[in-house]
Amino acid sequence: MISSPYDELHIYYLSGRLDAGSQVFAGGYLGNWEEEDTSFLFFSRPAGEEVNALLAGQPHLNLLDSFKMTYEQWQGGSIEPMQIGGFELRPPWRPGAENPPGENPRRLILDPGLVFGSGTHPTTADCLRALETAFSQNNPGTALDLGTGTGILALASAALGCRRVLAVDLNPLASATAARNVSANAMTDRILVVQGRAEALIDCPAELLVANLHYAVLDKVMAAPGFGKKLQVILSGLLRSEAKAAKERLRQRGFRIDRSWEHEQTWFTLYAVSASF
Repeated sequence: MISSPYDELHIYYLSGRLDAGSQVFAGGYLGNWEEEDTSFLFFSRPAGEEVNALLAGQPHLNLLDSFKMTYEQWQGGSIEPMQIGGFELRPPWRPGAENPPGENPRRLILDPGLVFGSGTHPTTADCLRALETAFSQNNPGTALDLGTGTGILALASAALGCRRVLAVDLNPLASATAARNVSANAMTDRILVVQGRAEALIDCPAELLVANLHYAVLDKVMAAPGFGKKLQVILSGLLRSEAKAAKERLRQRGFRIDRSWEHEQTWFTLYAVSASF
């Protein structure tokens, strides 16, 4: 068995966010996951000296904790090839990741890096199934993927035939990871990855909207003028009460619920079409 790309991870958990343009790290730096007003710095080796230098130069930052773990521990398990519907997902460090022309167009190379979105979460898997449903009913030429994470749903949309996909994520580490996956699958001519807020980009024209987001953000997305102009929408990341509220909001905005998926009565995914569709 080929091992994961990192032998071990050294993670430094900080309160505050790094100043823009911070370039203070030498070798071994893997990335910065920003969450609200906190930062998680990832290294492939111990980096106490570099982090202390960062704290000295940016006094608004504070070290809250540090961790050492394996890549599998961070991801919640080993990243293995998997089949979800007609999609075959393969990490690039596993055998058979190559996708020669003429072979299965739904075989996707997916390196989650330090970002969550390998396909193991039920909302991701159900979004892939929802995409297959959407494309079986229509062939949307344009799609907007909000909260793209690793880029998996944008890649799937392009693999199903979408000509142009805009993939959006607020987190810079996620958007960089998605861009690498787009390049690895030779889809840069069809998918554009941008860092930004979902609610700020919902008005971008697209026939299909895919949004796997926290409900607080989804609520803003559904209220935007551009939301009502989409022909097909897939909403996920919904808990039971949130799914009920989302269904009502969809009806108010002129959408018909075509199909829904649920996982253990906890996670819900909705596929809806415009009344004008």
